[in-house]
Amino acid sequence: MEPIQIDLKPKKRESRPDWLKIKVPLGTSYAEVKNIIHTQGLNTVCEDARCPNMADCWNRGTATFMILGDVCTRSCGFCSVKTGRPLELDRDEPRRVALAVKKMNLNHAVVTSVNRDELPDGGAGIFADTIHAIRSEVPGCTVEVLTPDFMGKQDAILKVVDARPDIMNHNIETVPRLYRRVRPQAKYQRSLDLLEFSKQQGLTTKTGMMLGLGEDSDEIVQVMRDLREHNVDILTLGQYLQPTKNHLPVERYVTPQEFAEWKDLGHKLGFKHVESGPLVRSSYHAEEQV
Repeated sequence: MEPIQIDLKPKKRESRPDWLKIKVPLGTSYAEVKNIIHTQGLNTVCEDARCPNMADCWNRGTATFMILGDVCTRSCGFCSVKTGRPLELDRDEPRRVALAVKKMNLNHAVVTSVNRDELPDGGAGIFADTIHAIRSEVPGCTVEVLTPDFMGKQDAILKVVDARPDIMNHNIETVPRLYRRVRPQAKYQRSLDLLEFSKQQGLTTKTGMMLGLGEDSDEIVQVMRDLREHNVDILTLGQYLQPTKNHLPVERYVTPQEFAEWKDLGHKLGFKHVESGPLVRSSYHAEEQV
């Protein structure tokens, strides 16, 4: 394959462009979803990670459930989820997630979590219980999980794999050079290995990357090639947005045209599905990818 050349704009701090304007959360469906989630005492990554698509997704009756509590043991520079010492595991959480999925009448459920590195299995058992609970309560509902790396422990990963989620998602997040700054407690190769192992077990695999953190075009291309070499099926690419002033700044706003070029490259490299755009996030239009 010939070298890929995609123009990058100069790296300078800019005001947020018009294409990143976000709708105010309104609508009947939004209110109903919010009520169901809070009545069941559940968390969503939509709220905790300040997702820009929350209004759109909730008004379509979809949400990404965040299990294992709302306190993370890691301190990634891009994430607004609380960091600290988590509370004890809520063993009833899988049942309540399944009830929420049923009340929301979902055909596709997305389940993610905080990192729980203090647990022997990283919370993998609760992931598996949640998958089984959803399938029991809502037969026919497909399930996508967006998991941590479980510190690379294969026995923990197998707990989730053996529950047979329809999509196994684990985000690569950024290019290797930026890992120390963006996700210091993670390892690039460990994430690639998790995705490849899941694929070897017969699952559909998916990952996502944020752009605008200081990466260059050659680095993005290399990550995409690494992912294909590890047989990843689905790729999402979106714009990094600084959640608070205490988080990493945006180095560059990527244009919609450039995102379209990355999507075209993804298809050329062989990804089965690519979502690429300024407001794309891991669970963006997830129900359409099954």
